[in-house]
Amino acid sequence: MKYVPHEYQEYAKEFIVSQNISALFLDCGLGKTVITLTAIWELLLDYFEVRKVLVIAPLRVARDTWPGELEKWEHLQGIAMSEVLGSERERITALNQKANLYVINRENVEWLVAHGGWDFDMVVIDELSSFKSHRAKRFKALKKVRPCVKRIVGLTGTPAPNGLIDLWAEVEILDMGQRLGRFIGGYRERFFVPDKRSREMVYSYKPREGAEEAIYSLISDICISMKAADYLKMPECIYNRVVVAMSEKEMNLYHQLEKDMLVPYEEGDIDAVNAAGLSNKLMQMANGAVYDENGAVKYIHDRKLEALEDLVEAANGKPVLVAYWYKHDLARIRERLGVAELDAAEDFRKWNAGEIPVAVIHPASAGHGLNLQAGGSTLIWFGLTWSLELYQQMNARLWRQGQKEMVVIHHLIAKDTLDERVMTALEKKDCGQSALVDAVRVRIGGWKDGCGKIV
Repeated sequence: MKYVPHEYQEYAKEFIVSQNISALFLDCGLGKTVITLTAIWELLLDYFEVRKVLVIAPLRVARDTWPGELEKWEHLQGIAMSEVLGSERERITALNQKANLYVINRENVEWLVAHGGWDFDMVVIDELSSFKSHRAKRFKALKKVRPCVKRIVGLTGTPAPNGLIDLWAEVEILDMGQRLGRFIGGYRERFFVPDKRSREMVYSYKPREGAEEAIYSLISDICISMKAADYLKMPECIYNRVVVAMSEKEMNLYHQLEKDMLVPYEEGDIDAVNAAGLSNKLMQMANGAVYDENGAVKYIHDRKLEALEDLVEAANGKPVLVAYWYKHDLARIRERLGVAELDAAEDFRKWNAGEIPVAVIHPASAGHGLNLQAGGSTLIWFGLTWSLELYQQMNARLWRQGQKEMVVIHHLIAKDTLDERVMTALEKKDCGQSALVDAVRVRIGGWKDGCGKIV
């Protein structure tokens, strides 16, 4: 297929080509893969700036998206790709193949560095936010060889899924501490103050006054951001809350667990050993079922199932995609509606072909590079997630380039439960991330400085 780039795609490509360090915060659907591949082609075969490129990506993206995009566009001929995936023997064989572009899943970065013979002068990190933890083995491994890398590119649509504290590791792996400092402790001390704590134990941090603007200013020279709505003719996206109410008896069970962290049953108690466990149990109860101490399912209510059934009926035959979180939710939805689960390539093909009227999918299976917009435009969140990254990625499977219908995203919210707090937390995180994105958002012809002026 012939590639005719949009103006913003040409701008983003030139941004990569023009500097050794670049971070592109691009919305889903803007074509970040073909943009980056085009830049790689020029750097390899036009300017001879690099000779061997490594792409680090989520497994599905490494296996399907990058090879697929390379094969799709005729202007990329000349790039030889080797997929460093599979068993260790298969990965070693792939590394020994003669190529100028190698793609590996992020879980094997540590293995690649330990394997020895690092010989890459350019690295592309597809989904930079997967390197947000400075304690992760993949971060530590890549940091060891970072000085050997001449050029590095970070790609993501969610640069700060849990707040600005995540940015340090992501930026550090790009610039080796030039902008935000070499150590996380110094970054926290400079830009943050303790938020939630218990005596000497600090659980979270919040930005100091003026910190956000200062951070944006420091990284603005290597970062650009683009929102799909600015450059694409996107259909309207409507976010809707569908509130369900549990009975007094059901709420009493919920509050008992919330207060005592234990609900006794004859066959097996429902207990929560800590705050994280309690949150998990309460969210299960809000959905209508919960695992007891023996792993058996205890059924609490069908309020969300009833609301889901009503929404599917109201869709009047239009395809509906349902996002679930727990296995017992999947089992109950299947029993109630007889739905199909999207998990394999053939499932995705059938959905996009319009062969599946109601489908369920786990957000972790709907990550980067998955296109579902051809199959429908209605998404229902049966149960929510604390992860802003998974939440936004799931929504972007339908609301993306190529979608022709108005997208409606329903959230089933159990009244007076943790559901409400999770939804609020997602909205607050989104606001924080939007501030970051907006601070470095480009318009064709330049990018913003720390004061928001186009330069």
